[in-house]
Amino acid sequence: MALLHAIDDDVAVTEALRLALEHAVAELRGVGGMVHVGGPEGLRGLHLLASSGLPTALTEPWERVPDDGDLPPVRAVREGTRIWLPAGHAPDVGGRPGEDRGVATVPLPGPDGPLGALTVLTTVRHAPRPAQWTFLHTVAAWVSGRLDRPLLPKEPAPWERQPGTLLRQALEAVHVGSWEWTMATDEVDLDAAGLTVLGFEPDGFDGRAETWLGIVHPDDRPLVAAEVDKALRDRSSYGTEYRVRRPDGTIGWVHARGRVKLADTGQPVGMVGTVWDSTDSRSARDAISRALRHMSDGFLTLDHQWRITFLNEEAERVLGAGQELIGRLVWDDLTALRVPGLRALCEEAVARSTPSGLDLLAPGTGRWCHLRLVPLPDGLAFFFTDIHEKRMHDTEREAAARAQADRAARIGELTAALAKAISSRDVVDAVASHVLPPFGAAGLMMEVIEDERTRVVGSVGYSQEFIDLVDHLPVTGRSAVTDALFSRTPQFFTSPQEYAARYPMLAGQPAAGGKAAWAFLPLIASDHPAGVCVISFDQPRRFTGEERTLLVAISGLVAHALERARLFDAEHVRAQELQRGLLPRTLPPLPACTSAARYLPARQGMDVGGDWYDIIPLSGDRVALVIGDVMGHGLPEAATMGRLRTAVHTLADLELPPDEILAHLNDVVSELGDDSYATCLYGVYDPTTGVCAFGCAGHPPPAVVRPDGTVEFPAVASDPPLGAADPPFESVEVTLPENSLLVLYTDGLIESASRDIDAGMAHLAQLLSGAGADDLDGLCERLTAGLVPAQQQSADDAALLVVRVNRLSAESVAVWPLTAEPQAAGEARKLVRAQLSEWGLDDLAMTTELLVSELVGNVVRHAKGPVVLRLLHSRTLICEVSDGSLTTPRIRRASETDEGGRGLQLVAALSQRWGARYTATGKCIWTEQALTGPDSPDALLTFFDQVA
Repeated sequence: MALLHAIDDDVAVTEALRLALEHAVAELRGVGGMVHVGGPEGLRGLHLLASSGLPTALTEPWERVPDDGDLPPVRAVREGTRIWLPAGHAPDVGGRPGEDRGVATVPLPGPDGPLGALTVLTTVRHAPRPAQWTFLHTVAAWVSGRLDRPLLPKEPAPWERQPGTLLRQALEAVHVGSWEWTMATDEVDLDAAGLTVLGFEPDGFDGRAETWLGIVHPDDRPLVAAEVDKALRDRSSYGTEYRVRRPDGTIGWVHARGRVKLADTGQPVGMVGTVWDSTDSRSARDAISRALRHMSDGFLTLDHQWRITFLNEEAERVLGAGQELIGRLVWDDLTALRVPGLRALCEEAVARSTPSGLDLLAPGTGRWCHLRLVPLPDGLAFFFTDIHEKRMHDTEREAAARAQADRAARIGELTAALAKAISSRDVVDAVASHVLPPFGAAGLMMEVIEDERTRVVGSVGYSQEFIDLVDHLPVTGRSAVTDALFSRTPQFFTSPQEYAARYPMLAGQPAAGGKAAWAFLPLIASDHPAGVCVISFDQPRRFTGEERTLLVAISGLVAHALERARLFDAEHVRAQELQRGLLPRTLPPLPACTSAARYLPARQGMDVGGDWYDIIPLSGDRVALVIGDVMGHGLPEAATMGRLRTAVHTLADLELPPDEILAHLNDVVSELGDDSYATCLYGVYDPTTGVCAFGCAGHPPPAVVRPDGTVEFPAVASDPPLGAADPPFESVEVTLPENSLLVLYTDGLIESASRDIDAGMAHLAQLLSGAGADDLDGLCERLTAGLVPAQQQSADDAALLVVRVNRLSAESVAVWPLTAEPQAAGEARKLVRAQLSEWGLDDLAMTTELLVSELVGNVVRHAKGPVVLRLLHSRTLICEVSDGSLTTPRIRRASETDEGGRGLQLVAALSQRWGARYTATGKCIWTEQALTGPDSPDALLTFFDQVA
């Protein structure tokens, strides 16, 4: 409203009303607006005084609105209130239905009643908000005041007053005259304003049409006559602008508009309309046209049929066309505007009444220009702006920005990769992946200084022969590596000739390495030289200042990453050595089983793990199978694992059953602290019976693969982990057929972040199904590859122990019950002699008889029955004597006067190993003898010499 009140009084009323309408349309987000006022005598109803944003095709039917109709302007004047018709209820305009438009109308207030109406057409479906209605009423009041007419009596009502009074005074205020032509008499009736516009004195016009046509400029008479004929022929509206020669000799422009009057028969009987002086606006338009013709931007206008109506000089230059194109279709005649999608963009701009734009390349000049499309009431305007220089500048700036962003991205990617790099090999791979491709480099070599010599820690793009040539060279000689290292200055060589000129003694190195340009980058970390990074190229190359700066920045990142990686390498080597020392170096070959194992360290970090496995030979060809996992990683966990392994070996020598073994191990772990825990699976396999007894403390169950290929997980009682359990532990027995596979593993093999333990066991069973038992090492490889792929990062280490169990044949086992009498020793000697003869071991008869005689005699003297003698023919000859006593025999040193106490000394001297173990009913004393070698008489003589 402040803008409207600022309009000068000398601005034409119609222009002022259009500006007011523009504000009203904008406030309601509409498409256009109209102002109607009451009509003069003979022209009853409301007449269109001004419009904005609406083409002529839409406003023609609203030129005169009958006062007895129901259109919104008439209703607003008649009812003296605002009118809202939503989309779908709005009246047709220009033959187009109102389904997509709403109509908001407010009356123009006057001292004695409404003077007319202000109407806004909008595409918004909802009614205006209260603030918008208030604004429309305010604009309507401003419009009424702008009409500047004297006060009129209140009665009669506006539609009952003497016709013409309101509009006539309004038209006089805006210098618009009215006219009416009667065809029958060829007379023209002009009001006072019309006489003034055409330059006639009040009594100087005779009312004849010939007199009116006589003042029309001769050049414009054909146009006026053609427009009148067209209106009469089409029964349509009439409108044209032409020049007049007024009686006083002046020439001016007038604009005439009207409609054809029809008789009841439908035949035209005349015309009625308005006329106003357009000289000032025409002069303004001419001035604007001259300005547009010579302005720096190209300018082109189109009508609603896409025909060119105006073309300035700059548009002619940009488009390569001239004024002869005016009146022709823009799509057919301007090659530069044949841009895909441009017509759709123009149609959209006109339909939405919103400006749009795009950049295009003019074919004739090859220069870029910006095309802006601005909708006009009578068409569309094109604005052309030459943006070629700006476009080129922006392109260069964008290219520089992209290059800088690319460099920053490369540095960021390299930094991220180096941050993830753990070992020196990882650093080399990161540099090879993120530095060589952007620079187009073909080779990379990373060298460090150790013991006054260079050592290549990694390379890419070089042969092994060349690596051997430059590896472990002394740093005392002068070379590009030493110069870059000790001067801390990068060395760049653009060609082999430049390298040879600097180092004549090393002129053959470029040919040996197959490279033609180099960048030797010193790696300075913690203010001391750590090594040199050499980036090389297949072809001679000149390094720009930007490339040199970037390579130097990269060398700083690589230096710190390499220093950190070398510390990791050193610690990792020590950790691996510790791990190898804690785990079994080899698995013992035993008659009861053949075995293979794998240990997979965690791939994250350098700490050793707590997973371990063992196979421990026991008496009677039995074997202890054990696997465990100390929770956590690091040296403390590795130490705990070492303690548990030692404890297991010690307890296994005591021949304790699995449940007692776990109870003792639980005590060991509990003494280490409340935060120490370990899982363990301990089994004892007896090849004479095929029974394996298991005890489990929080560990996954073993997998059993039977000879037919079926896989099962025995229901081993799973007690809590060691350190969290309370004894006693439970044990179960599983009978294993000959050639069965027993698979022991830790949770790191079957469990991961993406797989729970049940899914892991199912996958393990799938891999084991149908597995053969011949190649155990191959089976281990398949299991580890299938369960822990090489590319998969594992947060936990894993251990795997695969055992193929064997059974002793019935022919290799001899068992006899004996009486607990003194004659039992003689009976045992007879049985042993006969059995050894059957096995073809007669050479061992004498020694074995002595051992058996001593063991049985010891039982008869010191223990109690029942007595059982068992011989096992395995890789050794095993002799076992069992009784029902829990007393353990011990070797003691007998004095010269003692008659006894030398029996166990004889047993120890005659056997490779001997010992005692507890059984479910008592104890068993056992001995082992080698099957080959000299018989025992020499040993007997040596023993008796020692006794003597």
